[in-house]
Amino acid sequence: MLEKIQKLAGENKAVLVCPEVMGGCPTPREPAEIVFGTGEDVLDGRAKVIDRSGREVTELFVEGAYKALETARKHNATLIVLKENSPSCGSGMIYDGHFSGNKIPGEGVTAALLRREGFKVISEQEFASGAFDIR
Repeated sequence: MLEKIQKLAGENKAVLVCPEVMGGCPTPREPAEIVFGTGEDVLDGRAKVIDRSGREVTELFVEGAYKALETARKHNATLIVLKENSPSCGSGMIYDGHFSGNKIPGEGVTAALLRREGFKVISEQEFASGAFDIR
């Protein structure tokens, strides 16, 4: 699947971004999870993103989401493919905020913002399977 995405990027049909890096998160970085909600809740100020050490990184995740939104608008994106389970990019499942490995239905901060702004968002699994409607 990664080869397919890289091929599209090489043909100027895809743009590769990482909202977490765009927001100022270091690489490598500690795992982070949304606590007390989902990406929608983070955007509305009802939940936070915390890393495994307990440091709040909400601002970095929100900033990265808005930079990803700017990029999507700049390139007139018609389809956004995001990494499932991520506190930024999860489009259907995210970790539960307890660093327990348990997943819950929900979306990450970037996925929530992009959907809120009308973009079609799917996971990398949906993209790989071809089980999506481009409209």
